[in-house]
Amino acid sequence: MEFSELLLKRRSIRGFEDKDVPMELIDEVIADSLYAPSGGNRQAWGFIIVNDRDTVKRLSDSSKKNILEQIEKDPDSYMARYKDGLSNEKLNVFHNAPCVVFILGEKGPMGKVDPAILATYFMLSAAAKGLGTCWIGLGTSPGPDMKAEIGVPDDMTILAPLCLGYPKNIPDVPERKPANILKRIG
Repeated sequence: MEFSELLLKRRSIRGFEDKDVPMELIDEVIADSLYAPSGGNRQAWGFIIVNDRDTVKRLSDSSKKNILEQIEKDPDSYMARYKDGLSNEKLNVFHNAPCVVFILGEKGPMGKVDPAILATYFMLSAAAKGLGTCWIGLGTSPGPDMKAEIGVPDDMTILAPLCLGYPKNIPDVPERKPANILKRIG
């Protein structure tokens, strides 16, 4: 597959087949993602794989609860736009994916960039293998009990919760704005 074709195939998937993702395939995607660059080659990231639908649902419920509590404290927060959806008991922020892979980074200002690049490599590798992904920002907020249950270390934070599964369909590429080239020199 040509790289440009892969870029068109990598879409945010919000509908998954009722089919488990084999752990061997998840390991292959992770192995591919490890080729991502990192500052000083530190490779300061970690993975937590949740391949259990009940746990994925409980993580969704915990995240929804925590975000709704944050909105109650700060009704003007960015997250307030999601209040109605998060109040829906049937909503699973992970779109009922059979698997969620949490990519973690070190706490602090430098802990976000390298894992974000790694997450991009992960999503491209998954697409090349016929899998679908969706980066779920709403999934970064499970409560302390759920974080402990899935093994989030105290010195790391959830950066990229990625739904993973076999897509029911791959949506068309949404229209893209032209490049915003601010200046050309030379």
